[in-house]
Amino acid sequence: MLGLIRILLGPMLLMQGKRVRRDILRLPEPAGVREGEAGNGPEFSVLLLGDSATAGVGVTTQAQALSGQLSTRLAQSYRLRWRLVAKTGWTTADGLAALCDQTPEHFDVALISLGVNDVTTEERLEDWLACYARIAQRLRSMHDCKLVLACALPPMGDFAALPQPLRWYLGQHALRFDAALAGWAAAQEGVRHLAFDKSLSPSDMAEDGFHPGPVIYDAWAAKAAAVIRQAMPPIPAEAPSPLQDTLS
Repeated sequence: MLGLIRILLGPMLLMQGKRVRRDILRLPEPAGVREGEAGNGPEFSVLLLGDSATAGVGVTTQAQALSGQLSTRLAQSYRLRWRLVAKTGWTTADGLAALCDQTPEHFDVALISLGVNDVTTEERLEDWLACYARIAQRLRSMHDCKLVLACALPPMGDFAALPQPLRWYLGQHALRFDAALAGWAAAQEGVRHLAFDKSLSPSDMAEDGFHPGPVIYDAWAAKAAAVIRQAMPPIPAEAPSPLQDTLS
């Protein structure tokens, strides 16, 4: 169906795509640290890997972005070590290349948010999903990740920056990709699909009409933190026995 629409509306979609790339407001990635340690409790580590939304485009500081919001929440339960590896414009293949450049080290959880740029460049679904699977495999084998959170593609049909019918077309394309991602994740051990379960209000988005605003980052971080705590609850330190107290 989408293939037929692509043929029928191809010239218009191409023209609108060029216009959006030319005219869209280009927001910078926010300032702030991209790795750190915080909190008290059992040691825990998180890697965030993704594109411009993961990098925090749409807010002014990393504290307002996904990395800051998520690390603040998790630091309430863990002695947290976290790192952000993300860049505007990255496709899933770019994310894989960046991950391969990272020194292998342990992360308990990895959060991945990639796919929007694969949709806008019309990457083949099968190739995209195969690349995504390679990322998950490397996270497990080289970084010993126990949980990979595969974040849903956002509802691009709600992106105010996109004119119709391009908005509808990319929205349907994103839904198709996300359904495939959810099905793949359900069949994998140690992978959870983090669904996007609300429509996007223009007032909640950044001024470019394309990226999340603070409200969306807050909701995203809250949901990710809840899933992480449910899947990997903090394990309190074992209390010393009375005999140990006497000997000490």
